[in-house]
Amino acid sequence: MTKILITWTSWFIWFHLAKKLLDRWDEVVWVDCENDYYDQTIKYARRDILEKYSNFKFYKIKLENFDDLKEVFENESPEKVCNLAAQAWVRYSLINPFAYVQSNIVWFHNLIELSKVHWVKNFVYASSSSVYWKNEKQPFSVDDKVDSPISIYAASKRSNELIAHTYSHLYWLPTTWLRFFTVYWPWWRPDMAMLIFANKMVKNEPIPVFNYWKMRRDFTYIDDIVEWVTRCIDNNFKYEILNIWNNNTVELEYVIDLLEKNLWIKAIKDYMPIQPWDVPATWADIEHTKDLLNWQPTTSIETWLENFINWYKEYYKI
Repeated sequence: MTKILITWTSWFIWFHLAKKLLDRWDEVVWVDCENDYYDQTIKYARRDILEKYSNFKFYKIKLENFDDLKEVFENESPEKVCNLAAQAWVRYSLINPFAYVQSNIVWFHNLIELSKVHWVKNFVYASSSSVYWKNEKQPFSVDDKVDSPISIYAASKRSNELIAHTYSHLYWLPTTWLRFFTVYWPWWRPDMAMLIFANKMVKNEPIPVFNYWKMRRDFTYIDDIVEWVTRCIDNNFKYEILNIWNNNTVELEYVIDLLEKNLWIKAIKDYMPIQPWDVPATWADIEHTKDLLNWQPTTSIETWLENFINWYKEYYKI
């Protein structure tokens, strides 16, 4: 049994990760402020599920409060830390940049500093594919230069990577940087595209289709993501950067077609120009990740989207 401190398991990816670790009988210490960035009801519903486990412990604190966080480390002595707390969403960083400095830089530094002090065996944390978005070459590689971010969100995530490299170099703290691409499954954030699209289709409202439909994305199933992250937690790399995704890009138009098929509703499409902080396609090289972790994703977009719609209808009583 390993004691693992995870930040923000009320968010959908980390909820599924915590559940898997609890099911295999690791101890999970969850630190979260359960903020109101989106509807808290779904966050409380996730926590209700996790609190049924005897090997789960919850601390409701603000991560910017160093003394409160220090007390958690002193009380629990976690062996490993998985830092997943962050202010997400590129678009919101244009509206409220201050939230990204506080959440993605101050929080991160508090956690990595305490991990150093308490000799944590492994520090795994969420970076983002948005660090690549200035790059024209695809597929995106972990060897690419990523020092020209085009959003505050990307800049904050890149700063995390640089701080982590410094801690690994100076203090021999093992760090693994996970550059996540688009992740989907039930219990996800309400501001993510598929949930927005489904809601608009049900209400017979137009869906914004940017770059006049010429958009390609790779959507990764939550179970595949959880497997990736669990394998990173179980290994102690000196420092590694890993692309975490499915490696199977699809056109946005095809995704909308699948939504129409599963919802039995015809979408109204509002074709619009690309947004200045966005990119027409995301595609990453995951060969290094597959080789290092000896695994690759297995779930198709057709499967996960059908599962999502089944959950959506049940949860929202449609």
